[in-house]
Amino acid sequence: MEYHLIARRVDAHGSIATCKDATVTLDTDVNGRHDAFNPAELLLAAIAACMIKGIERVTPMLKFDIRGVEIHLSGVRQDSPPKMASIDYQIIVDTDEDDHRLDLLHQNVRKYGTVSNTVANATQLQGVIRRMA
Repeated sequence: MEYHLIARRVDAHGSIATCKDATVTLDTDVNGRHDAFNPAELLLAAIAACMIKGIERVTPMLKFDIRGVEIHLSGVRQDSPPKMASIDYQIIVDTDEDDHRLDLLHQNVRKYGTVSNTVANATQLQGVIRRMA
């Protein structure tokens, strides 16, 4: 599979990325902006989307019953050279499935995530899965 998008500078305060019929406003302002994701936040969002999409893929195969999912991510930026030094996550699942099945879901999410596997090869990506309280 191949993926394509176009990103274009709008002005000194922002840019847009387009793909298919979707447009995302990008925070490319050197002073930052609150109404758009900056590049680091986009990376975290891509990881979260990858994990949720993986859950959507494997739950029917595992016959795993879920009512909802949240992904919480935290990234630590290193200044020199600039990069994400580590990313921690929590996958929070609203389910009545037992702990063994929850661990099985986590293993599948980690094993088959295109974006999460790519990021895990470049930085420390670690996290846990837990049941929603």
